Formats: sequence, structure tokens, C-alpha cells
Amino acid sequence: MTALVEGIHADLTPLLQGLSSADNNVRTQAEQTLQSNWVDPRPELLLLGLVEQMRGAQENVRSFAAVVFRRIASKTQKDPIKNETKELFLTLQSNHKTDIRAKLIECLTAETNKSVRKKTSDAIAEIARQYTDDEEPWPELLGALFTESQSADAARREGAFRIFATTPRIIEKQHEENVLNVFKQGFKDTENNVQIAAMEAFAAFFATIGKKAQAKYYSLLPELLNVMPPLKESQNQDQLSGALMALIDLAELAPKMFRPLFHNLLTFSISVIQEKELGDQTRQNALELMATFADYAPAMCKKENEYTTEMVTQCLSLMTDIGQDDEDASDWNENEDQDSDESDSNHVAGEQCMDRLANKLGGVQILPPTFAWLPRMMTSAAWRDRHAALMAISAISEGCRDLMVPELAKVLELVIPSLKDPHPRVRWAGCNAIGQMSTDFQGVMQDNYHQIILSNIVPVLDSPEPRVQSHAAAALVNFCEDADKGILEQYLDNILNRLLHLLSSPKRYVQEQALSTIATVADSAESAFSKYYDTLMPLLFNVLRGEQSTEFRLLRAKAMECATLIAWAVGKERVGADAAPLCQILANIQQGITESDDPQAQYLMHCWGRMCRILGKDFVPYLSGVLPPLLEAASANADVQILEDDDQAAQIDADEGWELVPLKGKYLGIKTAALEDKFSAIDLLGIYADNLGDAFDPFVSEIMEKVVIKGLKFYFHDAVRLSAAKVVPKFLSCVIKAHGIQSTQTGNFWAAVAPIMLDCLATEINIENLGALYEGFYQSIEQLGKCLDQAQQVAFVEAVRIAIKDYKERVETRLADSADREEGEEVDEDTAFEIEYDQDLLSDMNKTFHIIFRNHGSEFLPHWDSMMDVTVSFLSSTESTQRQWALCIMDDVLEFCGDQSFRYSQHFMKPLIDGCQDTDAANRQAAAYGVGVAAAKGGQAWAEFVAQCLPVLFAVTRMPNARDEDNVYATENACASIGKILHYNSSKVPNVQEITAHWIDTLPVTHDDEAAPYSYLLLKQLIDQRNPAVLSQPAKIIVYIVQALHAQALKGVTATKVVEAGKVLLQAGNVNLGQIMENLSQEAQPVFQSAFA
Repeated sequence: MTALVEGIHADLTPLLQGLSSADNNVRTQAEQTLQSNWVDPRPELLLLGLVEQMRGAQENVRSFAAVVFRRIASKTQKDPIKNETKELFLTLQSNHKTDIRAKLIECLTAETNKSVRKKTSDAIAEIARQYTDDEEPWPELLGALFTESQSADAARREGAFRIFATTPRIIEKQHEENVLNVFKQGFKDTENNVQIAAMEAFAAFFATIGKKAQAKYYSLLPELLNVMPPLKESQNQDQLSGALMALIDLAELAPKMFRPLFHNLLTFSISVIQEKELGDQTRQNALELMATFADYAPAMCKKENEYTTEMVTQCLSLMTDIGQDDEDASDWNENEDQDSDESDSNHVAGEQCMDRLANKLGGVQILPPTFAWLPRMMTSAAWRDRHAALMAISAISEGCRDLMVPELAKVLELVIPSLKDPHPRVRWAGCNAIGQMSTDFQGVMQDNYHQIILSNIVPVLDSPEPRVQSHAAAALVNFCEDADKGILEQYLDNILNRLLHLLSSPKRYVQEQALSTIATVADSAESAFSKYYDTLMPLLFNVLRGEQSTEFRLLRAKAMECATLIAWAVGKERVGADAAPLCQILANIQQGITESDDPQAQYLMHCWGRMCRILGKDFVPYLSGVLPPLLEAASANADVQILEDDDQAAQIDADEGWELVPLKGKYLGIKTAALEDKFSAIDLLGIYADNLGDAFDPFVSEIMEKVVIKGLKFYFHDAVRLSAAKVVPKFLSCVIKAHGIQSTQTGNFWAAVAPIMLDCLATEINIENLGALYEGFYQSIEQLGKCLDQAQQVAFVEAVRIAIKDYKERVETRLADSADREEGEEVDEDTAFEIEYDQDLLSDMNKTFHIIFRNHGSEFLPHWDSMMDVTVSFLSSTESTQRQWALCIMDDVLEFCGDQSFRYSQHFMKPLIDGCQDTDAANRQAAAYGVGVAAAKGGQAWAEFVAQCLPVLFAVTRMPNARDEDNVYATENACASIGKILHYNSSKVPNVQEITAHWIDTLPVTHDDEAAPYSYLLLKQLIDQRNPAVLSQPAKIIVYIVQALHAQALKGVTATKVVEAGKVLLQAGNVNLGQIMENLSQEAQPVFQSAFA
């Protein structure tokens, strides 16, 4: 320790003793000294001193010095030279950093104590991470690690790989050959610890390199897999478990790397799962490895003949590993903790794996091997087999839905008898299967099988076991949520009588579930529930006014939920005089909430929301009491903690309601539980705005300032930003209703929020949220009219350009991924969601352009001109969604910019004609509509072009299956556009009368509410003009009119005018009414009789 000036270590040694003291006061004083005497004035001496302490002090001091070094080095502060925020170590002068790095390597190579080596390795890994994050090399470390990995000391070899695992990016591209050899030797090491460390390091390194680079390391796979069989043979389950975890990471990154040896790996993994002498965690890791291949390479799994059969068999076997010391389920039944954690149990692992296999591989793969076992298991004398079979049905029903729906009757034949099984856990599992199937086969189960299901599951509510009673009631929730009230009504007496009986159960959780089920039944039965109101509501009032102790809080919360849902179901009139006392009870409960974990608080928020919907503006007097806690929840700040190491992260992760985000070698802990309340509260504020309108205006300004404006940029939780974006137009509506569009209040509202929304449109990275922002923006400007100044128009276009650039990058990534996808392999769920969100985003962007053009017309064109390159590229795209985006914006230019639109004719004409011939019906619709608005709004300049479009428009109406659901809107828009050309812009049409006669044959228009008025008003005009094209076929014309009336495509004044014209045609044409009736459907005939009586 001679490198430092005399006296430094004399000061540092007692400081370290103080920092490690068990005495809080001593430790606090030491922390203050550390900061004021060392970190702030002389960090370079502190880190140099600590690293020398790591080299020469006693073991406990060396270890603690390494921990403190890592903590101090990773602190963030301003770099005085670059004026950037960086980790403290990186702000040191270059010579100090060089000295410290050299000493760290000396510590690594000299340390002999395994525990201290680990702490030293962690400190080195932190500095290495900082260098790699800052894109600076540390070649001396890489050389030292290569040397250490060849050491004769196994602990040193293991330590080198541990550092590689923590900071894999220190390995640079030019070292690929050396790295490959180092890992190969590590996998072949004679010491198991080194082998596992090498596997973990390889998995970490593999994740940092691109797909092309990954392929260079595929040759390591045999040595990698050969690590495991000896571990299994020696029953070394901890290390085998670690090896499997490393393989899981690799399988997620490059599953197809395993293809040549997949059969061997499957065979080995199955043997591990079967080996009951191994620990549960090891067996489950082997199962997880194989399930990971289903998640990331389902096509590869389908091609492996034995995969599905073996996996299903092992899952079912694991699912029978349940209740081993509780044969009669007495302990299980006495356990009142319904949420007891069994996530690490074999039977749960088996169930979850079955669910994943079904969702990824589908019914064709999963159903045959599953149902090869289930009938035998259902008739087994062992209750665990029957239980497993039922849980398997629950697990696979979602993923196998399409193939199971036609066979539901047979599946129910297996499930229904279990509801009378002698063993309570089998009955519980039967209820679970009914509940899950009611959700996964919603609609079909309720409509087609209500009699067999309800007649068998309702009696289970009378079971002697409370847990079975509760689960039967829970299954009823699933069934009733999607049941039509007409179906439920016939069973209400039976259901409610038994549920009322459960309210007197000695088990509180049974009472709570009964209340939830009653609430769901009421919500689904709606007005049919009215007859039970007088029986139930007094009982609920008694519960709410009754026992107030802590253990009854959830019961009261469920009673609140039940009472307000019943009130919502039966309506304001039926609730009558009960509304005021119910609101008073809710207010009293709210005033009594003093603890942050009181479940009543969250339930109350939603109960107040229901009461607002029920009472409308009669709810206003309660707002002064309701809003303060709601605003408190909605304006809550994020509870965020910086966690220095894995130990701290593990402590936080053990608590529910936290999310951990890796952040430069540390973790950012975010308490998400409060944030979920936050976005729920914002949603509820939107409900109040919707229902109260101008009466909510007095509260809008405060909410916007304290909640919404901040919420739009609340980056700790996506859902908060999503909720904030959605409520903006609702609050704007309140202000407009209260003060008017031109008022100062409305102007101030928009002036405050518009810049924030425009900024968020340019910076939001979550696709779903960005779509919601566009939606909130266009819904706002739709209410305001012409409201964007020049700067805001520029900002909007720039935000769109950023969004389109990001969108194109996502499309390119998906194209690259699809090239790597095997034939028949479907896109993964995340990609499917991303595609859906992108489609919604483009749609919401289109709607925003539509409103801006509608409001600002040609004034917006100079700003839109900068988007022309994007529009042109999208028009020629192979992606249908992109073509539609561009066509819809073209339509807006044509519709709202008048004759100014013709200056874009060279860009528009060909895409409009090509669009009418597009294979995508939505694009044909958009192009056909564009031709029509060019004729109607574009002026004489478009006359020749629209006349040239007539053949392609007629071709759209004559396509095969033109009237099918997918094509009808394109067909009807083409019909309407031909009509617009004839009516508005026919000067270049050489044969108008002939075209008119052919146009009539493109009718009727019965689906598109916008196309129908154009078409039928033209038809009326032709009748008024006594045009031969209509006078020659009056019966056909009347049929077309009636079809539109019946479909309600013709309504209001337009319908009246067209019907009157039709009557004139009937009188003039001497039409046979019977002939008209013959050409109408039975449903349309009364419409004809009514309209033309």
C-alpha cells in the first residue's frame, strides 16, 4: 500500500470499520464522512485506497472494500470535462483510471480466497460494464481473463467465466477464434463448477451478438450438451439445474441451433423429467427447456415425431404429483388461503406447460396424445389421475378451441360426472374445467349447453366442503359473464337461492365469492334481476352497516361491488329511494379508510363510478367527497428505488407489486401496485366526465394540471400514459359544453394540452400508447374545428414522420424475422400484437389527417407536401396496410382541398386506378371512394380522369363474390362513385345514358351509410327527370329502394324523399305489386307494405 500518500490508509481503515458497523449511529456517521471527506473532494484517492485495501488487507476487509468500491464507482455524477452525467469512475482523470484498472487486475490474479474473489470479480465486472457501455476497450482485462480461464486453479477458471457472464460485451469481434476455444475448453473442463460457469458465460455472450455472428458458434453445441449427462448420472442436481437454465437462455435466442441434436436433447430432457430422484426444480427446468422450444420454434417441435407425445405424457404425470400427504384433502379444505403459492409445485408446472403447448402447437398436435390418456385417467381409481385429467382440459381448451368446439358435447361427457365425484379435489377440478371452458368457449357453452352445465354445477354449491362451494360459485362467474339474460332468467331462482345460502357460510371467503357471483349474475341478467332486488339489497345493506373490523374489509368491499352492480343492472328507477342511503354508506366507509392496504379503497373507486353512471347529474352532490381520494390516487408519484446489486433486487422482487428493470449494472425497482390504482383512477375520472358533462367542468382544470398533463409523460407505467391520452377529449367536451367552443376557457384548455400532446406524438415509444395519443388528438380537434396554428401543423407532420420512420424499422425487422421462419411456422404472439398495434396506429393516424384536412382544407397542404415521399412510397408498397394508409390520405386531399387537389394528379391518378384493382377489398373501397370525391369535389380538372375510371369502377361491382361481407363495401363505394361522376362531373362521359342504365344494375346499396344517400338521391333525381333508365324497370327500382330501407342504409329525410319518388314511379309505371313482393325477402316485405301502402 505504498502508492498512496502516507496517512490515507490510516484514515480509510477506520472508515471501513465504521461503514460495516452493526451500530446504526456509527454507520450513519461513517456514511456522512465517506461522502463529505472522500466522494465529493477526492474520489480518485478513495477508489485507489479501496483497491489497495482489496489487495493487501485482511480477508474480511478485502471483501468489504470490494463491495464499497463497486458501490462508489457506480455512483452517478457530472463529468466536469464533458458536462455529462456518468458513473463516478468514468469521471476520473485518465491516469487514475489506468492505475485503478491495473490494480484491479492484480487483485484478481493474486486473490486466493473464493468468497473475496467473488466480490473482487463483481467490482471488476462493474468497471468493465462501464467501459463497454461507454464503448471503450479494456484489453488488459480481456487478456487477464483469457489467462485466468487457463489457470491450473479451478476457482480461478470459474471466476474468469463469472466475469465474462456479467460483462460479456468486453469480448470484441476480433477475438472470436480465441473466444470459441476458451468456451470449448470451459465446457470440457474437469470441474463441474467451471463447466456451468462457462455455459452461463456463453449464454450471456451469445445474447450480445447478432444472428449472423451467432451461427459461428453453433459448432460448440455438442460440447455444450455433453456437460449434462455426467451431472445427471452423479445426481448433481444443482449444477444440472444451472446447466439447463443456461440452455433455456440459448433456446430463446437461437432455438434452431439445436436442430441437429434436438432429438437427443429431447430424449435426455424427458429422462430428467422422469427421474424422481432429482429435485423438483431440476425436473421442472428440463420441462421448461422443452417448452421453450415450443414457444420459440413450434415448427421444429411439430417435425420431431416424439416431441408432443412425450411432453404431454410427462406433463400429465407431473400433474398427478399433488396432495401427497393429504389423501382425503382435509388439510387442503381447511386452508383458507385461496391464493396460497403453489407456483413451484410439479402439478402447476405441468398445467402451465400444457397450456403453452396447446397455444403454440395447436389442437392438431395436442389433442390426439392428450385424449389418448384422458378417458383412462377419468375412470382411474386414483383421484389424482382424475384431477390431472380435468386440469389438463382446463389447460388446453384455449389453445385447442377450434378443434374442441365441434366435440364439446363429448368433452362435457367426461367433465360433468366429475361434479359428483366422491373426492372434493376432483369436484373442485371439475368446477375449474367448467369455468375455464365457459371462458374459452364463450358463447357456444352458454348458448348450446346451458341446461347440462347449470343443472349440474348449481347443485355443487351445496357441497359440504367450503373450497368446493367457493370454486363452484367462481365457475358460475365465468359462465354468467357471457350468458344472455334470456338464457339466465330461467335459472335465476335456483342459482340465487343457493348463493343466498352461501352468504351464511361460516367461511368468510365463501361469503366473499358468493357476493362476487351474485354481482356477476346481476350484471348479466340486467332488468331480469329486478324481482330479486327487494330480497338482496337489504342483506347487502346489513353487511355494509355491520361488522367493521379489519378481517371483514374484503367482505364489505365485495358487498359494495355487489350492491352497485345490482343497482346498475336494475336501473335508477328501480333503485329509487335506496340510492341516497347507498351513497351515504359508501361515503361513511370511505371516511373510515385509514390504511394504505385497505382493499375497500380500490373497490370504492369503481363503486362510485357505477353510482355516477346510474344517477347521472344527480351524482354531482357526492363529488366533493368522492374526488379527493380519487385525485390522490390519480396523481400518485412513482415509488422508485435504485438497487445496487442482485441481493437488493432479490429482496424487492420477493415483494408483490414491484417491477425490476435492469439499468447499467443495477436495477430500477418500480412499485407497480400503486401505479395500477393510478391509471384506474384516471379511467374513472373519464367516466365522470362522460356522464356528468358540463357539471364536471369545475373540476377539469385541476385534474388536467395535476393528473392528465403529467400523466401524458409518466414514463414509469405505460397504462398511465394510455389512460391520460384517452381522457383528454372527454375533459375537453365538458369544457365546451359548459362554456362553448369559442370561450376563453376552451382556448386555455387547448393551449395547455396541445403542445404536450404534439410532443408526446413525437416521443412516445409504446405503439399502443401512440395509437391512443393519435385517437385522443383527433377526437379533440374534431370537437374544436379549425384549431391548429401553423407551428402546430408543422409539429404534427414532424411527429408523423418520426412515427412512420419507426414503423418502417419495425416492418423491416419483421420481414427479416419472417425470412428466418420455417415453412408453416406462425408468427409469435408478441409479433402478432405488434402488427395489430401498428395497423391500429396507421388507422388512427389516418383519422387524424382526415380531421385536420376537414378542418383546415388546403391550408394544410404546404405542410402535408413534406410527407409526399412517404405517401408515394406507401402507394407502391407490397404491404396492403401501407397502400390503404396512403389511399385514405389521398381521399382526404381530394375531398377537402377542392380544385387544389389537381396539382397532385400525377401522384394520384395511377394509384387510384391500381387501387380499384387491388386484391385487398379495403383498398378497392378507398380507391373507389377517392375517384368519387374527385368527381364531386375536385372540379372540372378531374373530369377526363374520372370518366376514364368508369370501366374499373364497374369492374369492382362485377367481381366474383362482390356482395360478400368482405367485398360489399368496395362494391357499394364503386356504385356511389359512378353515381357521383354522373351527377357532378359527367362532361367527359361520352355515353351518359348508357352508363346510367348500367349504373342502376350496380344497386342496391344496403351496407354503407355514406354511399347510400348519394346513390339513392341520384336515383330520385332520375325518377324526377323521368329518365328512361328508371321508367323502363320500375319494379327493380322499387325493390332496390325497399332493400335499402330494410337495411336502414336509407334513413330520415333522405328516405322520405326517395320513397316519395318511388311512389311516383309506381303510379307512372302501372307496376304489378305481387311481382315486387316476390323479389323481396320475407323480412323486407313488411317494409314495402309500410312504405308504399
